[in-house]
Amino acid sequence: MKKLLLFAAIIAFVNVAGAQTTPTLYHPEANAKAEIAAAVKKAATGHKNVLLQIGGNWCSWCLRFNGLVTTTDSLNTYLNSNYEVVHVNYSKENTNEKLLAELGYPQRFGFPVFIILDSKGNRLHTQNSAYLEEGKGYSKEKVLEFFQNWAPAALDPKSYVEKTK
Repeated sequence: MKKLLLFAAIIAFVNVAGAQTTPTLYHPEANAKAEIAAAVKKAATGHKNVLLQIGGNWCSWCLRFNGLVTTTDSLNTYLNSNYEVVHVNYSKENTNEKLLAELGYPQRFGFPVFIILDSKGNRLHTQNSAYLEEGKGYSKEKVLEFFQNWAPAALDPKSYVEKTK
């Protein structure tokens, strides 16, 4: 009986510990449209763009991407300096079907999928995350290049004006 109780206690501990390490990035109950509107407003005042990361807590590649970006200082710093981020849920509880239709059906690329909005809420780009992969994860270099290519400075015509000597 003691062995059975010990085994049950170990299983319970493992389940609790495992639940604590899995981040909850996506919230099916969230009003994604309102969160995006708030991010656009904040982006406008901060001279940033908006990065929508669409996926779900069920998606190992979604969690893997977030893990890379949040634990790599250069990626995390660049992202936070240039973007407001919104995690848009796609799950059996809430597919955000109407919103995704308005965004051009990005789910056609699988998950995660990224959408870049400007500070006025206009869609600038939809990124298939497969192009950012390398091996069993994501390439830091490809992710940083993606962030850089769609940052406000990259889209500012002033960045391309030749400086007079």
